[in-house]
Amino acid sequence: MIRRSYPVLTAEEAVSIIQNGDTVSFSGFSPAGAAKAVPRAIAERAIAEHAKGRPFRLRVLTGASSGQSVDGELAQAEAIAWRAPYMGEAALRKRINAEDVEYVDIHLSHLPQLIAFGFLGKIDVAVIEATEITSDGRVFLTTSIGASPTYLEQARKVIIEINSRQSKRLREMADIFRVPRPPHRSPIPIFDPLSKIGWPYATVDPEKVIGIVENNEADLLGDFPEPDGASLQIAGHIVRFLVDEMRSSRIPENFLPLQAGVGSLSNGVMAALGQAPEIPAFKMYTEVFQDSQVDLMEEGRLLGASACALTVSGRQLDRIVDNMDFFAERIVLRPQEISNHPGIIRRLGVIAMNTALEADIYGNVNSTHICGIDIMNGIGGSGEFTRNGYLSIFMTPSIAKNGAISCIVPMCPHIDNNEHSVQVLVTEQGLADLRGLGPIQRAKRIINTCVHPMYRDYLNRYLETSRKGHIRHNLETCYELHRNLLATGSMLGKTM
Repeated sequence: MIRRSYPVLTAEEAVSIIQNGDTVSFSGFSPAGAAKAVPRAIAERAIAEHAKGRPFRLRVLTGASSGQSVDGELAQAEAIAWRAPYMGEAALRKRINAEDVEYVDIHLSHLPQLIAFGFLGKIDVAVIEATEITSDGRVFLTTSIGASPTYLEQARKVIIEINSRQSKRLREMADIFRVPRPPHRSPIPIFDPLSKIGWPYATVDPEKVIGIVENNEADLLGDFPEPDGASLQIAGHIVRFLVDEMRSSRIPENFLPLQAGVGSLSNGVMAALGQAPEIPAFKMYTEVFQDSQVDLMEEGRLLGASACALTVSGRQLDRIVDNMDFFAERIVLRPQEISNHPGIIRRLGVIAMNTALEADIYGNVNSTHICGIDIMNGIGGSGEFTRNGYLSIFMTPSIAKNGAISCIVPMCPHIDNNEHSVQVLVTEQGLADLRGLGPIQRAKRIINTCVHPMYRDYLNRYLETSRKGHIRHNLETCYELHRNLLATGSMLGKTM
């Protein structure tokens, strides 16, 4: 039941307090738990203001990406001037790459501290989805935690979207713990992915809440596609590698927690890993809980998972809610400063598995920019898990667009995770264990193991003919593949 101590507003009434140039933060970590009614009303207001010749653009913060309900609606209405820390919608991507929106790509665990210390400016309004807010300011969040606890604390004014479609039992998964300010920080006592150390609710000063907007919309998440052939081959290589690590006693018999990045490739690889009889039942310490993990948990292959969001399709969310007695004790949802905390990742010995747009022959990884120019999404949490994981694995198909693109190149024009952090690179062609190898040996292993045959000779020639040094490169030709792609639509180009 909604506490009537807070006024119930229409979305249009609520957004009347938002002014051109304001910084507005929204709940959501992926489309899970994203605000819905209020951002739509903001978009409608922006369109109306623009039609009158008046400016109306905002600085926008979320936990991570927020899908169509925030990024899509606001980008299409030309209502975003500045955006952080991560995004994933085509409409917003287009405006960022056209330099119409300033985009700040941030490690996700860093965001709450940057906000709390004012490095990103003051937050004028926070819009947070919840199942309930009590009269004393306890806010029970929905399918994600993200940065919402920080936004509730830091915003000058708060709008709560009460979503009656979301189950109130989601609070049984929430474990909301706030990190004290330095230098008053003790070790965070999480020693298992299912450890709980916090509260099932976030808090807000009731005086800041201007009102409640009612909503009953589902998270805008579709089904993930079935794993394709490349995903299954990549998963097969990873299974064999992890089994060998266990046989060599580098992974204990009861295994280590897994992390998997967002997206269909990671979702497919996790599904295949879970079906591998050689891999024991395992736990996860990760960012998002995805569709494949629902099945694995019901099958007893996934024993428990710590995440920041239930990034699952509506069908799978219904399964979770309908069987909450089973899932609530096996899933923990945390703020992103905890789910992505480097110290916890290192303590638990997390095996990190993330996807790359491309990698170079030395193992530097580009996860974010096409040809070093156009953003795709952002770094998200991959850097936190890669740098601090017990094992850091990057996955990518060897080619894209039917071979027009090689996902292994001489030099990445943009690097998110460098060779010092990337331990394993895997494509459908094979898996390259890079631990303990110097640059030239890394290059040879990657070329001969991971590269598609149609690009292997080119990359071998590049390595053999480049200027010798600790790292071999030819600065005249290191971006030849990218230049060909921009000029002809194919890395093989007209000159090759």
